[in-house]
Amino acid sequence: MTVNFSQYHSQLLFVPLGGSNEIGMNLNLYQFEGKWLMVDCGIGFANDSLPGVEIIVPDISFIAEIKKNLLALVITHAHEDHLGAVPYLWDEFECPVYATPFTASFLKHKLAESGLMKKPTITSMLPGSSVKIGPFALELIELTHSIPEMQAVAITTPKGVIMHTGDWKFDADPLIGPVSNYDMLTKYGDGKVLAMVCDSTNVFVEGESGSEAEVRKHLVELIGKCKQRVVVTTFASNLARVATIILAAQEAGRVVALAGRSLHRVVAAAKESGYLSNDAEFINEREVMNIPKQDVLVLCTGCQGEPRAALTRIARGEHPNIRLTPRDTVIFSSRKIPGNEMKINNVNNRLIQNGVEVITDKDYFIHVSGHPAREELKRMYQMVRPHIAVPTHGEPRHLHEHAKLAKSLGVAETVEAYNGAVVLLEQGEASVIGKVQAGYVAIDGTSLIPTDGEIIRMRRKLRDDGVVFVSIALGKAGELKAPPQLAAPGLLDAMEDKELMAQWRAEIASMLEGRARTGDEQIKEQIRMSLRKLIKRELDKKPVIEVQILRL
Repeated sequence: MTVNFSQYHSQLLFVPLGGSNEIGMNLNLYQFEGKWLMVDCGIGFANDSLPGVEIIVPDISFIAEIKKNLLALVITHAHEDHLGAVPYLWDEFECPVYATPFTASFLKHKLAESGLMKKPTITSMLPGSSVKIGPFALELIELTHSIPEMQAVAITTPKGVIMHTGDWKFDADPLIGPVSNYDMLTKYGDGKVLAMVCDSTNVFVEGESGSEAEVRKHLVELIGKCKQRVVVTTFASNLARVATIILAAQEAGRVVALAGRSLHRVVAAAKESGYLSNDAEFINEREVMNIPKQDVLVLCTGCQGEPRAALTRIARGEHPNIRLTPRDTVIFSSRKIPGNEMKINNVNNRLIQNGVEVITDKDYFIHVSGHPAREELKRMYQMVRPHIAVPTHGEPRHLHEHAKLAKSLGVAETVEAYNGAVVLLEQGEASVIGKVQAGYVAIDGTSLIPTDGEIIRMRRKLRDDGVVFVSIALGKAGELKAPPQLAAPGLLDAMEDKELMAQWRAEIASMLEGRARTGDEQIKEQIRMSLRKLIKRELDKKPVIEVQILRL
């Protein structure tokens, strides 16, 4: 269902390319008068279907079609799922970037590490300020989240106002940054908002999300009780939580070591922006093992079980500087993002097997979400009173439940979008009118590769069925000069299965004996066909088969 965008030149369109099939990886586009505005550009976590890949970003093939009319990228806040893809994708869209001072500082630190030859122009906007970008008049509205300077974006056009909430919660005591600007939300809700594009993360959670102040009280108490070495892991970008952990360590008489690049990045940005005192000092992680256990706290990355994060390497005993011993404590001051449960459980199990005490939010009140629960969503709709609700930042089940909630609150129209959907934001006609290319791209080391391409398909096959390598040496007449050599990593054990491998070598030799001279490619295919039948019959597997021929 393709869309002729010229037919909708003077109408408001919304096109999500990320964050409307999943929690995270947000990338949203708005169109009016043929001009486009992007809001956020984030990463997501890969699952087990993408071997060797930790991070994915949205497929932005569609942006190539509108690039000349793409005016700007506006970033709502400094979480990775809202700005983490900029270093990987900016070369593809090359538009100016707008962000608040803290968010801009955080992004600049990321870009400095990225190796981009050409870097974006970043315009710093004060929280609560306004800017005109083409036909879009933008006003930032301060909302509470788990990171400073989270800004909703009120996008005003002659066709109406779109309230793009980004991530948010209502917290009367947020610790870092102001409370949400209820007056501004109410002002816009006075009959002005055509559509609200709103966070759906916790739509299934009853009540309210809770306050960071309560978490601080409990973390200070918990860390004060620990007798040996303490490791705390949380989302690196949750600056309020980072500040709480530092305070709790200080009150317990412990020095703090940071382990993980993203923590160093967020702390540097926080100091530059005044959210952390420049007097806050940390020891180098190389010093941890030289300090008495009761006098040190390690604040580290890895709360989602990321394979290369600091905590995962510590749990595997592979961290170059930090080791844990029985009765040390690891505290997960975080929640499990859907899809990461297995990775997190694997880390927990390794720690427990090594005698480490593991504490999570199931054991102690040490985490609150940065996203709105149902009561907060209800309050937001009561203030903003949009005509159209477009749930985002969620899996399809979250978006569907959010749409039902919005209808129950009197919202006239709801649209359940998905990545690639083209949504018409028109009173009385709000609907999905078509779709564009959307999907995911894998960050593979320093490369971008398609998640449905040959590289990933081959990795899955190697993972699931293994590989067979065959090497044969042939003379000029095509005769065997030596017995065939065979290895089957991931399929057979060289010691346990040596008899079976000997049979396969004999089959290959028998097949080649007395055969008329043929080309190498024909011989390779004959060997592959023969082995496929053998392996299917013996093992019911379909490995990759690679054949090498040496001509003597």
